[in-house]
Amino acid sequence: MKSDGADHYSFQNLKKSNMSFDEVFNHILKFMKLRPNGSYRLMVGTDSQVHAKHTTFITGIVILNEGKGAWACIRKVVVPRKMLHLHERISYELSLSEEIVSLFTEDRKNQLIDIVLPYLYRGAGFTMEGHIDIGAGKQNRTSKFVKEMVARMEAMGVEPKIKPDAFVASSYANRYTKRRS
Repeated sequence: MKSDGADHYSFQNLKKSNMSFDEVFNHILKFMKLRPNGSYRLMVGTDSQVHAKHTTFITGIVILNEGKGAWACIRKVVVPRKMLHLHERISYELSLSEEIVSLFTEDRKNQLIDIVLPYLYRGAGFTMEGHIDIGAGKQNRTSKFVKEMVARMEAMGVEPKIKPDAFVASSYANRYTKRRS
């Protein structure tokens, strides 16, 4: 079998560590097959935290069945310096999200869509979202980057979400950036 490069990633959640992307994908498949008539949102988002000698980046992957639960995991990347420039940090956050989104190849996305396809007329669905930890409000320091970052997500064929709707980045991943590395 041809490798798509996904085998060098390591993911974890509260139940399991050192998961490969194939394991993550199989968990998502299994989760969706439990209720093939669900309304699913596959969301990827990254947040960062600058620490004294490094910057921690956490990318979250969440598969949510609206009103019926979720399965999630994270990937942690540590850059051995303080990344103080906001644009650099946000751009790198998005690059890490883009990297993970790209692992969901057309073939993999089709496998997920095929699960809900027979139930579409009964309200089943599947969307893929890229959660970007930026906000458009005038007082938000990241507002000047919204157009650029949203365009990058759209270019990947993923529905971009910004604050307050980008909860995978701003809430789920954020929780794990605070921990010391």
